[in-house]
Amino acid sequence: MELNALGLDRWLANAAGEAAESCGPGLSIARVTAVDRGRYLIRGEGGEVPAELTGKFLHLAESAAELPCVGDWVCVHWRDAGTQASIHHLLPRRSFLRRKAAGRDVEFQMIAANIDVAFIVQGCHFDFNVRRLERYLVMARDGHIEPVLLLTKTDLVTPEALDQLIGQIRALGVDARIVCISNVTGSGVDQVRELIVPGRTYCLLGSSGVGKTTLINRLLGGDSLETREVSHTGEGRHTTTRRQLIVLEQGGLLIDMPGMRELGMLGAHEGIEAAFADIASLARSCRYPDCRHGSEPGCEVRAAIERRELSEEHLQNYLKLQKESDFNDLSHLDRRRKDRAFGRFVHSYKKQRDG
Repeated sequence: MELNALGLDRWLANAAGEAAESCGPGLSIARVTAVDRGRYLIRGEGGEVPAELTGKFLHLAESAAELPCVGDWVCVHWRDAGTQASIHHLLPRRSFLRRKAAGRDVEFQMIAANIDVAFIVQGCHFDFNVRRLERYLVMARDGHIEPVLLLTKTDLVTPEALDQLIGQIRALGVDARIVCISNVTGSGVDQVRELIVPGRTYCLLGSSGVGKTTLINRLLGGDSLETREVSHTGEGRHTTTRRQLIVLEQGGLLIDMPGMRELGMLGAHEGIEAAFADIASLARSCRYPDCRHGSEPGCEVRAAIERRELSEEHLQNYLKLQKESDFNDLSHLDRRRKDRAFGRFVHSYKKQRDG
């Protein structure tokens, strides 16, 4: 399979050319198609094979965020007659999906890379949640990825209820395209298929059970991926257990991934400003540059709320995400300083011991 069919566009090709020169002779370019507990699958012109990181790569990586994730382009050495590969180098990422690592660890977790469009999937029944939707939008915007919203399970709600849900989304200032889908009737699936362009990479973001796997099977034209029956609440059960890049028959590439329960903000200020562009635009007209949009005089954001052009709930979620990102950014910076200080201590100790 040619590399451009795997998504190697002009920007990535230039980066690949520069990286290939620095990697040295005998190495080829390939794309990471799956990551599962430190094991990798890569795909190049010769096909898809298992791969492992070299010891040097692991030694030089300062954090997990510098390790390959699904969608990354890497420099590899083919082994065992092309049935195995070693990953030597990670190419620059044109776009990415990342979040704060789950739990107490204040570190980035890379989810996927080099994505053109993120299909943000929400069910119209129990799953619909505008606060979670805003977090997904921040994640996509922060990684320089175009968002498209997919509202699934439209067969479970009335047309009037569906219009109300769309109205809630538009009230947030979201101008992204919205496609309404029913995996039962197949309505809207052709619209999604028409959005997929050969050589471009797409991903599905959403909670477990919103119909992501069923949608992929419809796009694939079969039952290649396992699905499970919905529960008594009307919600599907979790199926996908690992992130993987799938090559569609029409030529596009789609990354499937498990539902994410935690969407912590870290280093996401650019994404927050882009996802809340309506508030950011108003804030530029506030009297004070550091306006907190509370009781300050001359606050254009508060004025918009009083005119009922902006909802208080929308503003509070914006402020909450900013505060969360600020807190995690400081914690991350403090940890990096401690890690560097510890590294200097270890280096000094080894130098004294060996001297």
